[in-house]
Amino acid sequence: MAFNAQPRLSSALLTLRPLAEADFEGLYLAASSPETWAGHPKHNRWQRDVFESYFDFLLATETTLVAVDNSTGGTHEARIIGCSRYYPAPDIPGSMSIGFTFLDSLYWGGVWNRAMKILMLDHAFETFDEIWLHIAPSNIRSQKAAKKIGAEYAYTANLAVAGDATETLCYRISKTAWQNEKSKNI
Repeated sequence: MAFNAQPRLSSALLTLRPLAEADFEGLYLAASSPETWAGHPKHNRWQRDVFESYFDFLLATETTLVAVDNSTGGTHEARIIGCSRYYPAPDIPGSMSIGFTFLDSLYWGGVWNRAMKILMLDHAFETFDEIWLHIAPSNIRSQKAAKKIGAEYAYTANLAVAGDATETLCYRISKTAWQNEKSKNI
């Protein structure tokens, strides 16, 4: 069964849909606060010129989903609050990862990231038995978020997840662990 890396996924809270070129301004608005990138290794991504090249990369992957706050209106008025994407783990053939996730800092606090991960993990676990998350050692916020959804640290490796190889913390979540985590929190 082929995996659809750009599905349209929805819950009451948000919708994830394929990134389109027309989404630049909306996604940049979500990314334009320095606070959004404060704990991230690419802490200057809030700058328009830096974000433009990142957006081009995300668009070219054809695996990026934008997150839309469902409470903000119809398709054209709805507020884009961030994005995430599927990609194969660079060191594990035949695997799937979720990453490149960011949310506008106005949407921090757990409920939005969890809603994104529920949709994305449920979709990925229709095809895969485990999902990988790759996190920079300095990105404490993402490490905590990974643990909150039941992911466990597996190992550290020098991986080329986006560009040059860098030290990366590799977290894994199994389908069984995810089902157990969901049953505790839903």
